[in-house]
Amino acid sequence: VMQKISGLRIAQDIVDRLKTKPLPKKFLAVFLIEEDLASKSFVLQKEKIAKEIGIDFRIYQIEKNITNDVFRKKISQVANAKNCGGVIVQLPLPEHINQSYVCNAIPPSKDVDLLSEKMIGSFYNNRSKIIPPSVGVVECVLKSIGVDLSSIKKAAVVGQGRLVGKPITNWLLAKVPHLVALDKGSDLKSLEDADLVVLGTGQAGLIKASMLKKGSGVIDFGYGKDETGKLRGDFDENSLSEVISDYLSFYTPTPGGTGPILVANLFKNFFDLNEE
Repeated sequence: VMQKISGLRIAQDIVDRLKTKPLPKKFLAVFLIEEDLASKSFVLQKEKIAKEIGIDFRIYQIEKNITNDVFRKKISQVANAKNCGGVIVQLPLPEHINQSYVCNAIPPSKDVDLLSEKMIGSFYNNRSKIIPPSVGVVECVLKSIGVDLSSIKKAAVVGQGRLVGKPITNWLLAKVPHLVALDKGSDLKSLEDADLVVLGTGQAGLIKASMLKKGSGVIDFGYGKDETGKLRGDFDENSLSEVISDYLSFYTPTPGGTGPILVANLFKNFFDLNEE
């Protein structure tokens, strides 16, 4: 029977576990570019969870035309405060901002999203105390349905962005015998025999069920608007009606799939970095 994964349920389990732990005394800072409505809605989701757990969550609005140097300085000022326990820079950033340059201002001990090169480097070398939230999502989803990674012969990751595709590709390399890393514009034919497909291109409805192997599972981080203005993932859920009903073994819907788990994992990282 095909399972539609409830990201909300998995996320709530993580949040409920965090509520039983000692609350970090420090604040969590998020930098938000003004006027970006999608980013704002993500930040408000984070704020809601922070309130539920009891975390001091501070939003710093950044004007759209800020320079790299001013932005970096602002991050440093906030991050270096003794009572700051974590820093998030809400992506994507405007074109003129050098993402690496500004995110490298986040000290590794406060980098809950693993955005700085130091932090992602330590993760790629198995030295990091925490894992990227997106990698945590893949772990949580598979665990929730009792799928062991050792049973997966071939995995495919479509989209090689900094937050989703790259870290997940790197993490899966050591875990599955055959891995295909694809990006926007790649030939998607190799999805036909993948047991696990992870999506993160942000192109709404890019992947149809008929392009996938029967019995495979889909974890979809894509987030975009389709031609009708509806929020959708990379996976076209409507295409499931064109194949037999139990075609996939599981998939994450959009919205309500990977998003809530990502947010919950961010807070788990905040707790882990601030353990007394």
